[in-house]
Amino acid sequence: MDYLFLILGLAMLLLGANYLVDASVAIAQRAKISNFIIGLTIVGIGTSAPELFVSIQSAVTGHGDIAMGNVLGSNIANVFLILGVTAIILPFEISRQQTRRDIPIGIIAALLIFLLANDSLIPGISENSLSRLDGIMLLVFFIVYMAVVILKKGDNPTQALAEADEEASSSLTGKNVWLLWGIAVVSLAALLWGGQMFLDSAKSLAAAWGMSEAVISITIVAVGTSLPELITAIIAACKKNPQLALGNVIGSNVFNMLMILGVASTIHPFALTTINIVDYLVAILAAVLTFMVVFTFGKHRFDRIEGVLFVLIYVGYTVYLLMR
Repeated sequence: MDYLFLILGLAMLLLGANYLVDASVAIAQRAKISNFIIGLTIVGIGTSAPELFVSIQSAVTGHGDIAMGNVLGSNIANVFLILGVTAIILPFEISRQQTRRDIPIGIIAALLIFLLANDSLIPGISENSLSRLDGIMLLVFFIVYMAVVILKKGDNPTQALAEADEEASSSLTGKNVWLLWGIAVVSLAALLWGGQMFLDSAKSLAAAWGMSEAVISITIVAVGTSLPELITAIIAACKKNPQLALGNVIGSNVFNMLMILGVASTIHPFALTTINIVDYLVAILAAVLTFMVVFTFGKHRFDRIEGVLFVLIYVGYTVYLLMR
């Protein structure tokens, strides 16, 4: 039954996130909110909604390793698996804006999580945790980053607004406002219920398989909650617009580390017991290698050979986790 509940919970998470975004976009459009702001906030947060609800519920119920493992695992899968598969399908260019601002922010965020979460590196402290102060720091950093993005609107404002228009589309545009609010409420309930079901079944499977919560969250939970990004990336590559995958992954990773962990630890600080220092280092490596591909083989280009290497790194890391 745990396998069934895991799949059912994941389905509720993904469907709930999808319809919550659609309803929220339609409501925001009725309120005459800029499509750029809608695309940057509602759509951006919506694609990370599965990770957000699983991490918050994990923190509140005292399972901090699942909260952190979900974020680290999602970020690692986003880079090595999703970008790797995308580049294998169709190599793509990396914009200068992504090289100069977005990718470096991802590296800084990964390093910040490493420093805040590994309190035991400080003499006299034995327990690792994310405190409420840590959460507030992450949220402040996230708000500053979002403010910069909104004010700058990219190097090419016209292009940025056009991209936001595409991202902010909704299948529910024009529907009755009360129907939209009803869909939003039901979708939110599906996220809460599905997240709890997914979390409970993942914990049961971890116990049944003799694995730590850290390993089960970095593998099954993380890949499951990263499905929206994976599907988006494959569709974008098949439609010959693979660069969209890079922007989606970078944005999702920053949301995961700064907003999700910030919100979760601010609501309920949590201890970290079985997350290995290797897991943090692999997440940092993922962010750094995303920057390094700008300078290897074809400059400012994610080539097919780099995609193969990324997927092999992900397979190797997964094997290491299972053996651990």
